[in-house]
Amino acid sequence: MDLIIRKGHIVDPSQGIDSVGDIVIEDGKIKKIITNNQGSKLKTRNYKSIDAAGLYILPGLVDMHVHLREPGFEYKETIKTGTLAAVRGGFTSLCCMPNTKPVNDNETVTEFILRKAHAEGACHVFPIGAITKEQRGEELAEMGMMYEAGCVAFSDDGRPVMNSLLMRRALEYSKRFSVSIISHAEDLNLSAGGVMNEGMVSLSLGLRGIPAEAEVIMIKRDIELVRLTGGRLHIAHVSTAEGVRAIRMAKKEGLPVTAETCPHYFTLTDEAVRGYRTTAKVNPPLRTLHDIETIKEGLSDGTIDVIATDHAPHHRDEKICEFDRAAFGISGLETALSLGLALVRDGVLSLSGLVEKMALNPARILNLKKGTLKVGEDADIIVVDLNRKWKVEPERFVSKGKNTPFEGFVLEGLPVYTICKGSIYCLDKQLADRRSIEMAGRLILL
Repeated sequence: MDLIIRKGHIVDPSQGIDSVGDIVIEDGKIKKIITNNQGSKLKTRNYKSIDAAGLYILPGLVDMHVHLREPGFEYKETIKTGTLAAVRGGFTSLCCMPNTKPVNDNETVTEFILRKAHAEGACHVFPIGAITKEQRGEELAEMGMMYEAGCVAFSDDGRPVMNSLLMRRALEYSKRFSVSIISHAEDLNLSAGGVMNEGMVSLSLGLRGIPAEAEVIMIKRDIELVRLTGGRLHIAHVSTAEGVRAIRMAKKEGLPVTAETCPHYFTLTDEAVRGYRTTAKVNPPLRTLHDIETIKEGLSDGTIDVIATDHAPHHRDEKICEFDRAAFGISGLETALSLGLALVRDGVLSLSGLVEKMALNPARILNLKKGTLKVGEDADIIVVDLNRKWKVEPERFVSKGKNTPFEGFVLEGLPVYTICKGSIYCLDKQLADRRSIEMAGRLILL
């Protein structure tokens, strides 16, 4: 389908574009970008169109940290439901972690994920392979074969690689393939038995805490291993102020280290756990206001490169239980952009800066040709209403995972159109009727 998105405010940091204009799409590729009111010169007889006046046109978001659960845990999420949740949240590319069943520690599982995503995925899916076999931390997985099969990075996310020699070898391999090793930074000896942040809240609730040092120590260890090997390291889900500082120092030294955080780590403190709210149980845990303030500083000054979701859907029975027994994780794909836009309103990031964190930077780190509106690239595009307010109602999530601590929050900003893989996903029929003409069956309502 040939399509023109008209009169929207285009923001694309990969090209320095921040201007009202039109985008022309042909055969699923970006054909032309016309800014400065030149859209009237287009010959549009054979094009469908979307009126984006008053809206923002952005590159499709890239989530480099998501759990799609398939294969093995389809009762939590599937590739089909997870990718539908993604496009509803404005994500057109997902990088899925390997803690499936069986673990994605060999090319057979990698190929299964890619086949399934090709057949059923609403957006692009890029597998991340395990660092160690079965994520046991005892023996390196066949990283070379998984890389050839399509893995774009390697991680034992959900568990750290406690063995420093194995982590060293993984970082050495990362240089050979020019890929990142993604570190789940957690000292299991310090965190053992912990279910939330160690502090006054855990003490008052009588819950065993996880000290910030469990994260910080492993971040510092992995940075030292980068200094030793020269390998590429990416620190996942940074939650601590001292972790941010350690990463900042590593970057000042010029070490090849990148980092991500997640919306819940710059939005909620451990106070959200009061009442034994299992929806606020995550790993690493929610921290303190000081940690939030430092994470925002890290986002603003470039210490933290990426905002990822760590989308971790669970069955309701795994959350509606005693706090100690509840699973860690938040279903984050459908709220992440709205929570990120709060950083723009608060002056922490510009809108272009937010797009860098949620689209351009993750694509660069993982060597993906995504996160951009450059001519000739795939037409992975979102159209966002920055002023649209909506109430978080988990029962309306597309994801199977309804586990969110943001239930009842009124958020601002929403992707009203997501264009990916030749389809156009729209938030509601009234919007489609008002802003676009009949899309010949290619318009999918979410």
